[in-house]
Amino acid sequence: MSKNLLARIAGALERMAPPPAPAPTFTEASAYVWHPDPDRLEPVETVNRVDLVQLIGIDRAKDTLLANTLQFARGHAANNALLWGSRGMGKSSLVKSVHAEAVAQGLPLVLVEIAREDLGSVGRLLAILGRAQDRRFLLFSDDLSFSHDDTQYKSLKAVLDGGISGRPANVILYATSNRRHLMPRDMIDNERSTAIHPGEAVEEKVSLSDRFGLWLGFHPCSQDEYLAMVRGYCEAYGVKIAEDQLRAEAIEWQATRGARSGRVAWQFFTDLAGRQGISV
Repeated sequence: MSKNLLARIAGALERMAPPPAPAPTFTEASAYVWHPDPDRLEPVETVNRVDLVQLIGIDRAKDTLLANTLQFARGHAANNALLWGSRGMGKSSLVKSVHAEAVAQGLPLVLVEIAREDLGSVGRLLAILGRAQDRRFLLFSDDLSFSHDDTQYKSLKAVLDGGISGRPANVILYATSNRRHLMPRDMIDNERSTAIHPGEAVEEKVSLSDRFGLWLGFHPCSQDEYLAMVRGYCEAYGVKIAEDQLRAEAIEWQATRGARSGRVAWQFFTDLAGRQGISV
């Protein structure tokens, strides 16, 4: 095949591929979602979140993550954070809420969400974020976990360790997961039992979570905490209901769901508010 023909094919392919969107100025919004192929940061005008004061029953995690976030947003050193534990207990809500608090204080913190399946492109994203030195970026990956044949965790190391070029000083990573070690326990045990060198078989994956400076655990809430969450929502949105009735209906709702969590509390409250004709 002639060089001329190869050049023509390459030119045609280049014309077919949509050009990457220009890097944003980060003045359009305070939050963005990363999309690769072509690489672009899509602004999010309204972030789906709740007020920090409405996150009840997770005070220690809330205080720790808020302090770490404000520290970073003010230009100081701070740790990457892994929020792990029970479903529906406010892990992702907390990340979005502390970002909102930093923005409310006038700090130049931008939230950038990246999906787990897009981690392979994180190097290109970091290059874009690193050039915007007048901003601080909270890189957020929600519901993070890896299977035994998943290599995306290697890309995550580029964020946590920085690689040869180093992670930009204006970027920090917060990730949420239902698993403390980001992979199922039975998978860890299976790989250890079948490996020639069991200690080394999963060390690379298990040690990934060790690279987060902050580990914040989220555990199932008690009934009192669950009811306090419901009351907090009622007060915030002006829903009026007798205490005995609220308690009975809320407990019945969680019994039908077979679980208690912040998510279940919000779902019950949404139903209650709807029955009273109140929008949330």
